[in-house]
Amino acid sequence: MRDERRIPLALIVLALSAASDTWAQQQSCTTSDCGASAERVLPPGATTASVLWQPSMNVFRRFDVAAERMYEFYVGNGGGVARFQAGAQELKLTRRVANRHYEPGGVQDATGLRLLTFYFADEAALTARFMEHGLPAPVFAAVLKSDPRSASRSALATDPDGQAVELVIVPNATPEQLAAIEVGVTVADLERSRAFYRTFVGLEELPPVRDERFGTTKYSFRHGATTVSLRNFGKTLPADDGSGGIQYVVSDVEHVDALAKERHITIAEALQGLRGFDLRTIWLDDPDGVTNYFAETGASRRARVAGSP
Repeated sequence: MRDERRIPLALIVLALSAASDTWAQQQSCTTSDCGASAERVLPPGATTASVLWQPSMNVFRRFDVAAERMYEFYVGNGGGVARFQAGAQELKLTRRVANRHYEPGGVQDATGLRLLTFYFADEAALTARFMEHGLPAPVFAAVLKSDPRSASRSALATDPDGQAVELVIVPNATPEQLAAIEVGVTVADLERSRAFYRTFVGLEELPPVRDERFGTTKYSFRHGATTVSLRNFGKTLPADDGSGGIQYVVSDVEHVDALAKERHITIAEALQGLRGFDLRTIWLDDPDGVTNYFAETGASRRARVAGSP
């Protein structure tokens, strides 16, 4: 039986919070208020992988259209939901913020987080769901793969804000396949971006594959149920550093802070806490300005103190 909670346009939603980026920044306190990071000595070759606590990554999209339209598309109702469970991770929808740049168009029109890919087992049911909500039916086509046993079909759609969404049908999909999300980042310099996600974040680098839909090679990096895929369409595209970002839940945010300073990673928001919440965060930018947001929660911190993974 399908688990409809794992797909966009879901009717069963786990609503967690309506907090936005801007609200969190306004309520934050400095590291001196919330406990400053002690100086760390890091071993050679250190990455953030050793402190990644949640076995997936969360992803967020910032939008400019009426919030109800985005909630209707991704959640299936017009209610005030800003975060919902999408398989093994959360998808967070927040308003645009003023200190970021936004570019219209699709995957090939700008650098930045340009594509979200979701997986489904039933093409007919998904098509019917779109039509029930007054949306154009997705046009599915076969995905070209070297192994015919892994044949699947996919369609490209756009959400109400004009951002690209890929819908992939995997017949006889396992629960793990349906729980996955792929985050597509268009980059200006493949080697620089590959190095960031491999040697700083420490994600598992997968073999590159030919992406026939976009006529390029895709370089993917996985952590649990979530994959970040990098594509390049030249070095001269305009930069969109605002439309989306990636969040990691970590057990030791001070490790991330020390590593970012050692590697000269751009720190967009310094290590800080959130007043009234058992939460410490640091906001970093990848080489194209895409937010990589690391959050230490009370639960992840307690697990570290207790010595459990």
